[in-house]
Amino acid sequence: MDISTCCHCQGADEFFSDRRARKELKKYRRKGPDKSTRLLLEGIVSRGVEGASVLDIGGGVGVIQHELAARGAAEIYSADASQAYLATSRAEAEERGYVEQARYLLGDFVDIAPDVEEVDIVTLDRVVCCYPDMPTLVEASASKARRVYGLVFPRDRWPVRAVIAGINLVNTLRRSSFRVFVRPPEEIDRTVRAAGFEPRFSARTFVWHVAVYAR
Repeated sequence: MDISTCCHCQGADEFFSDRRARKELKKYRRKGPDKSTRLLLEGIVSRGVEGASVLDIGGGVGVIQHELAARGAAEIYSADASQAYLATSRAEAEERGYVEQARYLLGDFVDIAPDVEEVDIVTLDRVVCCYPDMPTLVEASASKARRVYGLVFPRDRWPVRAVIAGINLVNTLRRSSFRVFVRPPEEIDRTVRAAGFEPRFSARTFVWHVAVYAR
């Protein structure tokens, strides 16, 4: 996919820049995964990852990929609309010695989904909030999960909405097409269940809702 043909993807590629990627990787190396990501990992690992194939969509610098590879995942697929994040994730995988087990896919996942193989586990850590068409993204990504589907998304509460409104205002002033969204959790849950999954793990932080489903 030519990333320039997708306005939102182009905005994501600009927002999730090389500078931001370097900063996030430095933080991850120093402190490990954020709390919400740790909770997602907890829910995923509880379902079993040894020898599993994993597709991490919008995985940023690859935190979930690195952590699950270290826990025995056999195959890692990373799909992202940001060239900088994808390159950073790959470089870190090479540093950690598992890059031969990994494959990297650039573009809007909904567009590239027809060419993506099914895997055991699919994760979207803080990705649903960055995509303008939640149902289509969830349907496309859930169709690739044979066993487990996990995601993290913003809680639908006024302090979170206020922060996200501020982010979108700044992006508007910067003339960036990238936007962030708050989705009603019941809509997300309904869409995932319609794809054949049932909830198996749920947790919350002040900002984030963590949900893991299984077939």
